[in-house]
Parts: sequence; structure tokens; C-alpha cells
Amino acid sequence: MKKLNAVPVYLIIAFAFGLLRSVVFTLDMVYFVTVVKLNPLQLVLVGTALEATIFLCEIPTGALADTYGRRLSTIIGYALMGLGFLLEGALPAFGVVLLAQVVWGLGWTFTSGAESAWIADEVGAGRAAAVYLRGTQLGQLGGLLGIPIAVALGSQRLNVPILSGGALFLVLAAFLALYMPETGFEPLPAEERQSWRAVFNTARDGLRLVQAQSALLLFMAVVLTLGLSSEGYDRLWTAHLLANFSFAGLGNLSTPSWFGILRAGSMLLTLAATEIARRRLSATSTATLRTLQALSALMVASLLVLALARHIALAILAYWAFEMLRQTAYPLGEGWVNKHIHTRVRATVLSMTSQLDAIGQVVGGPIVGAIGTLWGLRAALSASAIILSPAVWLYGRLRREES
Repeated sequence: MKKLNAVPVYLIIAFAFGLLRSVVFTLDMVYFVTVVKLNPLQLVLVGTALEATIFLCEIPTGALADTYGRRLSTIIGYALMGLGFLLEGALPAFGVVLLAQVVWGLGWTFTSGAESAWIADEVGAGRAAAVYLRGTQLGQLGGLLGIPIAVALGSQRLNVPILSGGALFLVLAAFLALYMPETGFEPLPAEERQSWRAVFNTARDGLRLVQAQSALLLFMAVVLTLGLSSEGYDRLWTAHLLANFSFAGLGNLSTPSWFGILRAGSMLLTLAATEIARRRLSATSTATLRTLQALSALMVASLLVLALARHIALAILAYWAFEMLRQTAYPLGEGWVNKHIHTRVRATVLSMTSQLDAIGQVVGGPIVGAIGTLWGLRAALSASAIILSPAVWLYGRLRREES
């Protein structure tokens, strides 16, 4: 069967993943609490199981992608995600939910480095950043469409969105098996792919590349910093708004409706911001780093405003600003790092970035959570902003390295 062109396939993946992620995750925490009856400790352990899986599997799966093919890795990844979500929604038991996190987390590691490496090889590293930005836009659009779908399905039973999303992830994997091309990847000769030694050698080569380039080491430090700060924010911003503000003065909508508006608003702003970034995208590395440094500084500022705001409207604006900045910075960072990685180990190195992010979340989340328990949610979010602030300096160092 004739394959489609790479860019349309990548954009289909981005839109479908945004849509299905929204369908699965809009109500999954409600499902965990009300149907599976998880207590707070169990909820934390669910997240820990996911991040531990990502930490353990990122580099091996990235090396597999660089050895056997990014297309195959991506297809396997989405199939595993689908199986994980089907498992999660089918049996409402704590042990099953834990196992489901391992399965879908493993699937994520198969896609996280491979998908970006695949499209960079297909279109060239120079064009990749623009494609990543367009993919981010379509992912946000898909996420917007997924919110009302999840609410409609969840009104029947709370596990229906999870089961539906899982089944559609399998459909996505089947679509990719039929239509996803791979022309830019050069696999190892067959005689060199017969043992795990080839995989280990690929992982070793990726590590050596990072160690040999100070710019990549600095970028990895940025990724670690982002991971350290993000887990506390991701877990606590909702609790902060609920505990420290009232939505009553903004209208007669229910609290869940307001949180739907918050999520939709952040997605719309991200669509606009990434379009501006795409149109003004510079081909020079130093210009990209200058933009990333500015975005990081604004992220720190907006997170501090969110933590310290005393009025709900200001807090909402700060939340929207932070999400918009974060989602815009991610594809720009992906585009920059791809230009510094040899195609032979591209998926491996990109997987290392995901692994460092997972390490940061596992370490930083409990620290910020402890601060929140002892001194309050405002202090916790302020701590997340402080932890994030070294990224501004690190991007400055990167700029000097590149100039």
C-alpha cells in the first residue's frame, strides 16, 4: 500500500494524540477517585509508577528506535498506549491501574524520541522546528475538541472515555502501520542487528555524543530543571485555585465548567502563540536560544504571579500565560536540539531528554509537595518558580556557547 507524505502523517499524529489524550485525561482523575476509590497515597503511587517506567525505559526504547527504525517504534508505542488505557478503564482496581501506567508509560517511551527523530530525518533538521510548531498547534486544536467529547462520553460512565480513547489509539497505530513512510532512516545492516549488542552500542554512542558536546550537556541541564519544577506545578495549580480563590464572582457556571474554560483558554492562546513563533522562526541557533531564554524568564514571572496573586482574574491570566509560554517553548527546544544530534543516534538522545525530565519530576515533585504541606500552596508554587529560574541562566550560557 502506498505511503503518505511524512508531514501530513506527522500532523495527523499530532492532532490525533491531542484529541485522544484529552478524551482519556479530562476525567481520568475523577474516575480514579470516584470509581476506583484511590486514596491520596495511591494517587501519588500511580504517578510514580508512570514516571519510573519512563525513567527506566526511555534510553533502551530510544536505542531500539535508532537500531530498528523510528516508524516501527512509533507504531508499537501507540499500540501499547491503547492497550494500557483499555486495561485502565476495564478493571477499576488499584493494582490494575498501576499495571496500566506501566503499559501506557512504556508505549510513551517508544514514541517520545522516535517520533521527533523520524520527522526530523524525513524533512531535515532545518525544517523540523516549523513542523513541530504546526504539530503543537494541531495537538492543541485536537485537545480542545476532545474536552466536550470526554464530557459527553463520561456522562454515560466515567470509564467510557478511557476505553474509547484506548480503542482509538489502537486505530491510530493501525493507520500508521498502513500509511506512515520512512525514507530518511538508514538502519544497521541486517547482520549487525541480530543481537542486543547493537542496541547497547547505539545507546553508548548517544551518551558519548552528549558528553562530547558542552551545548548538549547544557541543554540536558535545562531539561532537568524543567522537570524539577514542573511536577509540583502540575500537581498543585488546581488545588491552589480551589483552596485560595472563589469562582463565584465570575459568573454562575459550576467549578468544573470553569476548569474546562481554563483548559480551553490555555489551548487557544497556545495556538496563537505558536503561530506567531512559527511565522517568525529564525534559522539561526542563537536567535532560537534568545527566544527560549526570554520565554523561560516570562515563565518564571508568570508562575510567581500565579502563586502570589490575590484576585482570581489575575491568577487565571497568570495560569494562561504560563501554559502558553511552556507549550510554545517545547517545540522550539525540540527544533534546536535536533540540529545538534547526528541522525544515527537522534532517537536515543531525544529519549535521554525525556528520561531527564522524568528524573526531575520524580525528585522535584515530592520536594515541592512537602513545601506545600508545611507552608501552603502559595509557597509551593513559588518554590517551583525558583527551581525553574536557573533555566534562564542556562539558556544564556548556551547562547554564549553558540556565538
